[in-house]
Amino acid sequence: MKTMARWIVLLAVSVALAGCITSTTTGPKKPETNVAEAAERYYQLGARYYRNGNYELARQRLERALEYDPKMARAHSTLALTFEGLNNPRRAVEEYELAVRHAPRDFEVRNTYAVFLCRQREFAEARKHFDVAVDLPGNNAPEIMLTNAGVCMVQKPDFPEADKYFKQALEVRPDHGEALIQMSALKYRTDDYQASRVYLQRFLSRNKPNATALYLGVQIEEKLQDENARMQYIGQLLRDFPDSAEAGFVRENL
Repeated sequence: MKTMARWIVLLAVSVALAGCITSTTTGPKKPETNVAEAAERYYQLGARYYRNGNYELARQRLERALEYDPKMARAHSTLALTFEGLNNPRRAVEEYELAVRHAPRDFEVRNTYAVFLCRQREFAEARKHFDVAVDLPGNNAPEIMLTNAGVCMVQKPDFPEADKYFKQALEVRPDHGEALIQMSALKYRTDDYQASRVYLQRFLSRNKPNATALYLGVQIEEKLQDENARMQYIGQLLRDFPDSAEAGFVRENL
């Protein structure tokens, strides 16, 4: 199913936007009374440019931040994301490695790097960093990394390992919507339609419906040959998300 190929919310890079500077970086560097403060200000501005898709400006500001503080892991990690945006995976790897080197116990840095590695189809390395991130002290949302790891294993594909990660995520947080919908999709892909229905119902009982979930419901009930349930999902999809791609696909096949 095309909609199930979506990558989930993944990146947990801190990009607070308050206190941003507005000066340019042309010309000689002006003396700063507080090096740490200068690094933070340039980081904030670089992060803002990254968020807005201005990758070249983001690169300039983040590199300036690292001139002041070469060990700022957040700046290295966000610079790595910026190099991804600039289609420079080699430099992205260099910056991710520096981020991990300077902050080996930062679970957000590990998670971000793992997602990148998965996109590069470096599944073994990605899994290693996900596993480390999950167990790091202070990680108050391990279900996110576990779900990301499960999605990564689906892309490999390694469905048994994906199943394990999603179940672990749900042990940590039984109402975690992303793990529930991913598990439902996984069970559908492995032809376990009853289990797929159960996980989807759990998702819908705890989370606001979306077009992806409702379309999955249409497909599940079609496989289970429950026409009443299928039509209920179709009705809700067309009523609540009439402009979605899923609604358009359903109309084409009615």
